[in-house]
Amino acid sequence: MANTSAAKLLRCCLDGEPWTDALLRDALNEEGGRAFFRIVVERLGDLFEPRLCDEYARLFARAIEIAKPGMKAAGLLRRYDSIRRPRRCASEPENVFVLSRVTLGADVAVTSVVLDAAKKRFPKAKIYLVGPRKNWELFAKDPRILHHAFAYPRHGSIPERLSTWPDLRLPNSIVIDPDSRLSQLGLLPVCDEDAYYFFESRSYGGSSDATLVELTKQWVRETFELDDSRAWVAPAPGTIDADITVSFGVGDNAEKRIDDPFEEELLRALARQGASVLIDEGAGGEETDRVRKLCARVPGVRAWNGAYAPFAYAISRAKFYAGYDSAGQHVAA
Repeated sequence: MANTSAAKLLRCCLDGEPWTDALLRDALNEEGGRAFFRIVVERLGDLFEPRLCDEYARLFARAIEIAKPGMKAAGLLRRYDSIRRPRRCASEPENVFVLSRVTLGADVAVTSVVLDAAKKRFPKAKIYLVGPRKNWELFAKDPRILHHAFAYPRHGSIPERLSTWPDLRLPNSIVIDPDSRLSQLGLLPVCDEDAYYFFESRSYGGSSDATLVELTKQWVRETFELDDSRAWVAPAPGTIDADITVSFGVGDNAEKRIDDPFEEELLRALARQGASVLIDEGAGGEETDRVRKLCARVPGVRAWNGAYAPFAYAISRAKFYAGYDSAGQHVAA
């Protein structure tokens, strides 16, 4: 691990050692705060260790206070300690706002279960997915899932990420937060506490070996008294189709890649099956350039360059899917 301030801060958190305010400030200043998110925040969340939820909350509440002095860490932590406790929902709202988890894979594995529960528990309510349009497009075919647009700068600085967040204090509404980055995993208040239902996915279930989908279903059962919620996707029908779909996207994490010549060998093996093969070109830059070079070397492989939802529709209809990142894997599952 590099010897940067963000890396030192992460080591303190993982080892249970105290960190200083000076170290946190230094980490927040590295790359405009982007290193703090990439190295510290994402790692603490990805480990899904209950003890690290407390460490994350204490650390990020202080980061919020530094970036926005009007918001005090002590108050944020008192509120967080209250909302993280599951409670049963007895209200009958007119509007249900479900916060997107921003990453596509998490919205399929977790948020979709919550959306399914909301549809069944509140059959007369308007249900909104709050977040980027590309995430909502995974469910666009279902007329009950409306879109409340909210862009989140995933690669922005700390001030940019905290400059605004959803304010959903509408009459007769509730907000369901499945551990969303829009609320910075529950720390930023988006509505009144009595209208807020927070699923702390990183700690729920304790040391259980249940999958994240199963844990989400358990939380839904406890909160909304539903036993049949499920993970699902419903992208609008697309114009592309293939027997085999492939994605070599890595979600900004190059460590997910397998060294060359794995990708080319895999595509050649798939193309030899005599089936149609479709590969997603990804989000641009190095990834798109890499895929285009592969397609030029491997006959019989078509590339898709466009929105993710049509490709997700192709995945859902394909006989086989291969890919590194979790988004396509969850859609395929």
